[in-house]
Amino acid sequence: MDSKKPYPEPVANSLPPPSCCSGRRRLRYLLLPFLFLMALAWARWPAHQIHLQEYLQVSTQAPVVATTTGVVPAAEKKVQVEAHIMSKCPDARDCLRDLVIPAMESISTKVNFTLSFIGKTTDHDDGVACMHGQSECLGNIIELCTANLYPDPKIYLGFTMCLFKSYSNIPKQELVEDCALEHGVDFSKVNECMSKDDGAFGMGMLRSSVERSAAANVTKSCTVRVQENIWCIRDGGEWKECDGGSSPKDLVKEVEKLYKDKE
Repeated sequence: MDSKKPYPEPVANSLPPPSCCSGRRRLRYLLLPFLFLMALAWARWPAHQIHLQEYLQVSTQAPVVATTTGVVPAAEKKVQVEAHIMSKCPDARDCLRDLVIPAMESISTKVNFTLSFIGKTTDHDDGVACMHGQSECLGNIIELCTANLYPDPKIYLGFTMCLFKSYSNIPKQELVEDCALEHGVDFSKVNECMSKDDGAFGMGMLRSSVERSAAANVTKSCTVRVQENIWCIRDGGEWKECDGGSSPKDLVKEVEKLYKDKE
């Protein structure tokens, strides 16, 4: 899915208050029990709270790998793979299900994987607009919080794929709880992440993620990049710009080649 469907106007203008994506209001989740979609409240929060460091950064003390040319830090040896998605996009569901996750089963130890989100930042209020509305913004934050809490892609990709199976129901509590239970995710910790700093932490991750996708000139969900280059795009129910192939084995072959070249 891409820019064929226009983004809504900035949330502060297009939705009656309270709005889930206005950057000058804090996203608050009531403590359990609550409904993700309904139990939301907002309070004003200063813009400086959203300036966070790069999200989803795993361990700074990486092991090293011995090679014929010396010793290379394992983190540097790994291949950069990134998927840019929207949490309520069926193309993103198909992309993860049919390409990314099957490939990751073979190459997870050889890649640094990042899951990024596509949206539109609103400069006037430090907010974020999501193509499929405020419920998608919340779904994005839920998935970012899970990846932040469980940086192992096997966990957070499995959880994200579980949500995608009923993406129209994101971010309903029952769906999130069921997927959390299925993939060993502590639902209460996800709730705490979304409540942290009255919602500023989650909103900051979402804005940083959207800015990351924009900096890479990525606008279509789902776009898969390898070493910062577009590998394949799933858009409108079709694979596009997949010169190297759109199957998991094609992606695996490319990653293994790049990984070997770093030795």
